[in-house]
Amino acid sequence: MKLSLLNRRQAAAAAVFASLLLSGCAAEDPLAEKVNAGTNSYVAGDGSVAEYAEGIRGETVRFSGQLFDGTTVTDDDWAGKVTVLNVWYAACAPCRVEAPDLSALHADFEPQGVQFYGINTRDEAATASAFERSFGIEYPSFKDKNGQILLALTDYVPPQAVPTTLVLDKEGRVAARILGIADKSTLEAIIEDALAAPDPGKP
Repeated sequence: MKLSLLNRRQAAAAAVFASLLLSGCAAEDPLAEKVNAGTNSYVAGDGSVAEYAEGIRGETVRFSGQLFDGTTVTDDDWAGKVTVLNVWYAACAPCRVEAPDLSALHADFEPQGVQFYGINTRDEAATASAFERSFGIEYPSFKDKNGQILLALTDYVPPQAVPTTLVLDKEGRVAARILGIADKSTLEAIIEDALAAPDPGKP
């Protein structure tokens, strides 16, 4: 769902975002119930990994948002590419733990066309920039203090924790979700699997 269509749900977005902040680095997401209906429950933020088989990945993730440098990015920008989305903010201790690994994986996979984007749920530009300098993060982040991107993601798979890492396949669908700190070797394997999949539209 495009963000422009979400205005009527601003109050709900604020509630989701507030619950994330009040709980520190993990929270239940009541808006995710429709997405999570019929699936097994899990403990948010425990590092658990959910991988989604090709046939159940659902629709292409669609949203637009503004990066801290002012650039607007939409789902068109990751069409045909493997994309990693990481939800974070600077004061979140687990986010700081996983940051060096995310930086290293970005450096390893960027030459293969994999895109990384952060989704920052709390910080102003100066705070986000200081964090990125400290941990050598060279990929951009969306600013999402209003929670609209998180809300948009619940139409596909609920984030439910900070940090959360999503890997999108070449069709822009959620191939995997990691709740909490992303183990480097696990995330590396997920990205490699997504890269190895055939390109959309090719025999």
